[in-house]
Amino acid sequence: MKTKFANPILCLTLLLAALSACLLVAGPAAAESAPGYGVVRTMLLGGDGGWDYIFVDSGARRAYIARATRFMVVDLESGKLAGEISDTLGAHGVALVPALGVGFTSNGREDTSSVFDLKTLKVSEKIKTAEGPDAIVYDAASGNVFTMNGRGKNASVIDPKTRKVVATIPLSGKPETPVPDGNGRMYINIEDKNTIAVVDTKANKVVTEWPLAGCDEPSGLDMDHDDGTLFVACGNKVMVIVDSKTGKLIATIPTGDGSDGLAYDPKAKIAVTSNGEGNMTFVGKRDGKYVLLENVPTKKGARTIGFDATTSQFLTVSADFGPAQKPSPDNPRGRPAPLPNSFEVIVVGKK
Repeated sequence: MKTKFANPILCLTLLLAALSACLLVAGPAAAESAPGYGVVRTMLLGGDGGWDYIFVDSGARRAYIARATRFMVVDLESGKLAGEISDTLGAHGVALVPALGVGFTSNGREDTSSVFDLKTLKVSEKIKTAEGPDAIVYDAASGNVFTMNGRGKNASVIDPKTRKVVATIPLSGKPETPVPDGNGRMYINIEDKNTIAVVDTKANKVVTEWPLAGCDEPSGLDMDHDDGTLFVACGNKVMVIVDSKTGKLIATIPTGDGSDGLAYDPKAKIAVTSNGEGNMTFVGKRDGKYVLLENVPTKKGARTIGFDATTSQFLTVSADFGPAQKPSPDNPRGRPAPLPNSFEVIVVGKK
């Protein structure tokens, strides 16, 4: 009897061991191929007006959201409005200088930057910039704030200590999102030229400019500072990935339509575009190559993005919309207007 059952038992034991080994090998690969992100939270804020950039101050647990004539400041813990930065006509972006306790806005319709107190949110003064300040960023290497001026086709350099424009950098076209590398270089998407300008932030001049092959109307931009990789959101439904040392194209990945913003999670090594068609595109490396990981549904109109480094979550905003409107000087494309009090923050993270 023992002899008859010995071989089947041995075979069963070996089979179970083999299955366990397979599961151990297959488990991580399966997890990598399915990141599993989704909407984990929404914050209804209401209020009227359109919107633009979202800036997340992870340490202070705040998010700054441009709302046409003002900035809404959201407490990320409570999900409630903490206050507003008022009188910022043509509001686009925010840059913070915590060491000085101040922040700077870009006010595109009045060609200014407002200086505000980080605690009270009160504006102390306005600084005149070149025409059409849009994106704005603080560069730690130079200690200056840079506004990207769309109509001026240049960048204004603001000394946050003296609150004065100390230089204007000519650019080849309309600048969109900038990203500093922390070592004295800044990369700027030039939307109407389909290029990236590389700026020396200490000398305040363009040192080179690279064409973005296959990328139309580059907008969102972020960077993996560990290996120097740039991720660019393009208007023709792709993300292009570029070597920041050489400008060489590394990969082109399909995304959703209407992407305006891009954010990078340095821990998860994932680049994400927020697409106005109503989703986020997640891109990461698999087997040494960049690939599309998944598209996560959000909401139509959710085209800008911010990243919360504390929670490793991505924030976008949108609202409910009415019917399409007749084209007008203020609305040449006849876009539908957002419905009152439907504006909300949408948070995407690990489910």
